[in-house]
Amino acid sequence: MPNDLLPIDPGARRAILDAVTALQPDAIALLQTLVRHKSTLGHEQGAINEMARVFADLGLQPRRVPVDVDTLKDKPGFSPPLISYEGRDNVVAAYRCTQRKGRSLLLQGHVDVVPEGAADLWTTPPYEPDIRQGRMFGRGAADMKAGVVAYVTAFQAIQKAGLRPAADVQLAAVIEEECTGNGALAVMHALPKPDACLIPEPGPGYPALYVAEVGVVWAWVTITGKPAHVRDMQSGVNAIEAAYVIAERFKAYESRMNRAENRHPAFAAENHPINVNLGTIEGGEWNSSVATRSKIGFRIGVMPGHPAAAVKGEIEALVDEARRDPRLSGARLDLSFAGFMADGAIFPPDQPISQAVSRLHADITGGDLRHYNALGLTDARFYTLYQGTQATCYGPDSDNIHGIDESVGLASLHDVTKVIALTIAGWCGLERAS
Repeated sequence: MPNDLLPIDPGARRAILDAVTALQPDAIALLQTLVRHKSTLGHEQGAINEMARVFADLGLQPRRVPVDVDTLKDKPGFSPPLISYEGRDNVVAAYRCTQRKGRSLLLQGHVDVVPEGAADLWTTPPYEPDIRQGRMFGRGAADMKAGVVAYVTAFQAIQKAGLRPAADVQLAAVIEEECTGNGALAVMHALPKPDACLIPEPGPGYPALYVAEVGVVWAWVTITGKPAHVRDMQSGVNAIEAAYVIAERFKAYESRMNRAENRHPAFAAENHPINVNLGTIEGGEWNSSVATRSKIGFRIGVMPGHPAAAVKGEIEALVDEARRDPRLSGARLDLSFAGFMADGAIFPPDQPISQAVSRLHADITGGDLRHYNALGLTDARFYTLYQGTQATCYGPDSDNIHGIDESVGLASLHDVTKVIALTIAGWCGLERAS
């Protein structure tokens, strides 16, 4: 057993792995239940209530953690919210050891999911989980309800084996990972600082350990033009056509930020690490009228080491330049920020929690974990950037997350659950349950 883990008795190891296998049908059933909750923004509480029940079934006391904007708004990592947090909480539970032998661990996952998109394009309804060829399909099955199921089942397997952790273990289910991260920020400030945080975010289609991730800023540009009848369209300013001009400038910014001199060393080998996405557009009133107003929503990638606050300033300068573009003469541009204001982060592969997961994955599967530089972001950033806690992500394989026919591999879910169970055992230590 590696020297960054406490030794696990061979009999205890076998009992834990056997328990994971015995619990596999329950794990699949729980994943199906969670997928059936359409936990998009503002509708997460059904899944949160389900997680409270799951924590209680583990013999733990669930506790709701609200997102208090007044408390958090001046904390590093806070993002401007999109909607109210009224009635929208996180839920946590904590196991307190009787005699500490090892190190404490936080296991966290998000229950919120992105919208399903065009439901008619799915092979089966997006919120009706379907198992085909060893994979479960459904919105959120991979991102990241399977990861939540993995850590719950891992903890349950230790209990089923007649054991318990010899250090404190905290379990958390959070909201808004997909748009602000404020759920995780609230939880971080509500719980005692752990020795490490492991988040079972989905792998990129192969066994992977997160070692870096970009940050993200969400920006919104509202364009007000001048309406006119189409027969006199030259006298008006079309707000929808003006949106193309704005988009050109954002894409030029994307090209500039992908230059080699603007990349963090962790992303030096990536072909296109910074992505600017035109995520939403709305506007216009009538096909035969020059459009008065349009609004476009952007997602802008952020390099680690280049603060999101600096990117915000660059976007402000970019829009200010657009105001002077002669093609937009007569239009008014209003810029706002809501949603992600998130920094990029590095998760060193040589930190003890990362080494532990990598070694146990190799022990369970016989294969090595590849290092993954994520072009998206996770809640792990909060712990490493703002708390000084070692953190990383390692989860089941995924396919088509945020797309059509999202799915997770059930064999991978089983392997990851085994690895997390042994990580708890080796990181925290074990003692016999009374």
